[in-house]
Amino acid sequence: MPAKVKICGVRTPAIVETAAEAGADYVGFVFFEKSPRCLTLAAAKSLARAARGRIGTVAVLVDPDDAFIDRVVETVGPDLLQLHGSETPERVAAIRARAKLPVMKAVAVASAADVAAARAFAASADHILFDAKAGAGAPLPGGNGVAFDWSALQGFGTPFALSGGLTPDTVGEAITVTGAAFVDVSSGVERAPGEKDAELVKRFIRAAKGAVPQAKAKAS
Repeated sequence: MPAKVKICGVRTPAIVETAAEAGADYVGFVFFEKSPRCLTLAAAKSLARAARGRIGTVAVLVDPDDAFIDRVVETVGPDLLQLHGSETPERVAAIRARAKLPVMKAVAVASAADVAAARAFAASADHILFDAKAGAGAPLPGGNGVAFDWSALQGFGTPFALSGGLTPDTVGEAITVTGAAFVDVSSGVERAPGEKDAELVKRFIRAAKGAVPQAKAKAS
């Protein structure tokens, strides 16, 4: 089965349309004020309406409080929540129960120890997303266009999502090497911060959907 694809940081109806037509599985709406991809709830509601029935929607949140979670769920109606902050396993479980939605927990990776620590979220998150750990002084918890050493993922076993520095030119190799079941891209398909490039989006989706993990390639 091809890897699932999420185009994150979407801000325009045109890119929602492009992602849906090209075969992506999700578009992501960012709610983090420091990000150039940040949306208002009203803007996200409009985009979610355009996406509904065509492509899944993900609300990307960073250490949200309960009141904001309620507003996002009620106003936008996403299909999935992505938690990209310092949420603990207990907090992830509480958010999942409150929102009554599947949850993806992003885990920042600098070494194999970070990957091993992600197992703590196995019971509380529906999906685990491995992303590159932001360097000192980085303004964003994700979407920085930085990759990490994929060998750190060896032996994780459970299906996972992968992000961090992926582009149309690298996503195929990333899936082949890591066996990721889900890939997430933002800056790798932009012409400028927050501005998605339709051709890059299409190329990324084609490359991701055409990739075959090494284990499957050997089996065939």
